[in-house]
Amino acid sequence: MMTILAYRFSAFGDVAMLAPVFREFLEQNPEVKIIIVSRENFSDLFSDIENVDFVGVDLDQYKGFFGMRKLANQLIAKYQPTHIADFHDVIRTKILNKIFKSKGYSVFKIDKDKEEKAVLTDVWNLDKKQLKRTVERYADVFRSMGLNLELSHLLRPKSAQKAGIGIAPFAQHFGKMLPLEKSFELAQKLSENHALYFFGGGESEVEILKDWEELIPNSQSVAGKLSLKAELELISELKLMISMDSANMHLASLMGTRCVSIWGSTHPFAGFLGYGQKLEDVVQVKDLTCRPCSVFGDKECYRGDWACLHEIRIQEILEKVEKALS
Repeated sequence: MMTILAYRFSAFGDVAMLAPVFREFLEQNPEVKIIIVSRENFSDLFSDIENVDFVGVDLDQYKGFFGMRKLANQLIAKYQPTHIADFHDVIRTKILNKIFKSKGYSVFKIDKDKEEKAVLTDVWNLDKKQLKRTVERYADVFRSMGLNLELSHLLRPKSAQKAGIGIAPFAQHFGKMLPLEKSFELAQKLSENHALYFFGGGESEVEILKDWEELIPNSQSVAGKLSLKAELELISELKLMISMDSANMHLASLMGTRCVSIWGSTHPFAGFLGYGQKLEDVVQVKDLTCRPCSVFGDKECYRGDWACLHEIRIQEILEKVEKALS
């Protein structure tokens, strides 16, 4: 059996995007086994995919070149891979790649095409174009091995019973997050006709969403209360998820739940729209020529006013939600 040793250590959403690609790849190539190495707390993302073994590692135990060499030797000894796949292409994985190459392995890695993304996020570039989707870049790693893979780009619902709407109002970077007062207003209006579930993580987010639960009827915060597995199960049972350009959009994709996604300084053109999600469900300010100014939402606003977020209308989000539910 062909055994592919793959690695991607972060970010959470990018790792989640791997799972549907792995699923469809293994359905089309059942003679292959994948060993995916990632952070320990990401295991539930891959738990229901046949022919995938998850290896969780604490990267603090594998620091520097010698730490990476130790990890590589352990993986070779235990799994005897035939192919190596780097889905991350950062300094840590570049070291791993060199170590595996020195041991005679062929290494296949993702092409992030940073130059294209730099052009896309140049605020003076007025000719914005859709770049290759990240999931297709993942698929290209398998294709470069001479293996076939055609992605469906379709959602696969995990649950037949659907109820309620999930709202994930936070994102890692400010440039991707709708102002909280707008998200609160959105939740208030939606609660008039729908049961709501609030998603978040981290102490401050948990406290904010606890307050929202008390102030907004027909709502419940699950932030800080559920394991990843339980959170995924709940997401699979939702009629709809509302998320920023963040990990929760990708969790919705993984569980086959439609998502209305909200984008600020980032843009679907960079290739990070959730797997199987629709452009028609994207909420964004379309007439700002400076967008996108960032791939990850981690840059300061070029204009200084964050118009890409403040000009988003609550009514437009509500219309997208009702259309998605109809």
